[in-house]
Amino acid sequence: MATHDELWQKCLEIIKANITENQFETWFMPAVCRGFDNGTVLLSLPSDYFREQYEGRFFKILSLAMKRVFGQGVKLQYTLNVAKNDPNSSIIIDSSEKSSIVEYDDIDSQLNPIYNFNNYCVGNSNKLAHTIAEYIGNNPNKVDFNPLFIHGSTGVGKTHLIQAIGIRVKEIKPSARVLYITARLFENQYGVAVHDKKVTDFINFYQSIDVLLIDDIQEIAGKSGTQKALFPIFNHLHHKGKLIIMTSDRPPIELDGIMERLISRFGWGVTEELPKPDLELRKQILHHKSAKNGLSLPDDVIDMIAEHATDSVRELEGIVMSLITRATILNLPVTAELAKVVMKSTIKVNKKKINFDMIVETTAAAFNFDPDVIFTKNRMRNIADARQVIMYLANKYTDLSSTMIGAKLGRTHATVLYGIKTVENRMGIEKSFCETVEQIETQLNKYK
Repeated sequence: MATHDELWQKCLEIIKANITENQFETWFMPAVCRGFDNGTVLLSLPSDYFREQYEGRFFKILSLAMKRVFGQGVKLQYTLNVAKNDPNSSIIIDSSEKSSIVEYDDIDSQLNPIYNFNNYCVGNSNKLAHTIAEYIGNNPNKVDFNPLFIHGSTGVGKTHLIQAIGIRVKEIKPSARVLYITARLFENQYGVAVHDKKVTDFINFYQSIDVLLIDDIQEIAGKSGTQKALFPIFNHLHHKGKLIIMTSDRPPIELDGIMERLISRFGWGVTEELPKPDLELRKQILHHKSAKNGLSLPDDVIDMIAEHATDSVRELEGIVMSLITRATILNLPVTAELAKVVMKSTIKVNKKKINFDMIVETTAAAFNFDPDVIFTKNRMRNIADARQVIMYLANKYTDLSSTMIGAKLGRTHATVLYGIKTVENRMGIEKSFCETVEQIETQLNKYK
């Protein structure tokens, strides 16, 4: 009776006869058959990328060869190393067609029931993101928007929206394994798994999830081990048609410190921005939050708060709670004057935010040349110095990533990082240069 290795060699002969020599040597020579038991073949592959190729471009010929040699009904499993050359990190992945959400033992989804769609205020600024999120929640078996990547600044409602998806899925299918987790907690769990030598268990658990909600994915930037663990989890869930929803404070293209292969996968589905609430939505949020807490805000108070508190939903909630506290404890009516007192300690009225254009204009003025020169390839010393100062200040005062700063200046990500470091070093040893940068910063702060 032929051994599993001999049978696999026969498969390779069939495959080799139907693909190019280069394809065969690249994709099939590294594979090793580890066993054949109960109708299942176990193949060891160098990485999950090989599995993707087998399941995609080579599926037809591989399936034909397997059935011809091992028999009809044969099943295939892959064993992969999460960490390179580390057998202890190996995981086993079944080869099968994409499936709908399947039933497992329930888990604690870590969802906050307050964050549901009924409590989510919708306006023109967030209507599209809300529509997509509600569609996903109502149709957990569909993968039209998988993965969903929601990005926006702090406090605009990202956490509320993705948890609402999870809550809706649980309402429709209570048995679904839904899990909400912050990227920071995911990273901590991975660290514990590495320490306890249970990385395989960690990955297998996350590969069993039906709807995975990861908040603040930017928190794993620079964490190579965590990213390597997330990679097979993401691939497995996506391949099986499971839902993956992520949030970040910036779009995928601006995520520094995250592997390109992960960033490319984040863009496989839909990326949607959740912007700061517009005026009408801010008014709606104020009405909703105050009514929910038993407080009726006069229209003039609503208008004044909405006009000045423009940053986030969280900012609006804080103002409402402060108003309620003061009005209740001091037994005062809610008036525009009381609202002004609250906002004075909460927000800076009519504040302006330093942006990239302000930095360019102010820096160019300090170095005494036209701002347009900054964007040329001119490498004269004073222009190069000004350009590096702009990199440094943009990194310090704006939310732009080093990649985006480089794109605006026509420079690479590495050039920006070098420029920032150069300015930091020079400010510590060159008094006149330091004074110039400080003068620019003083001028910029006048915009606030």
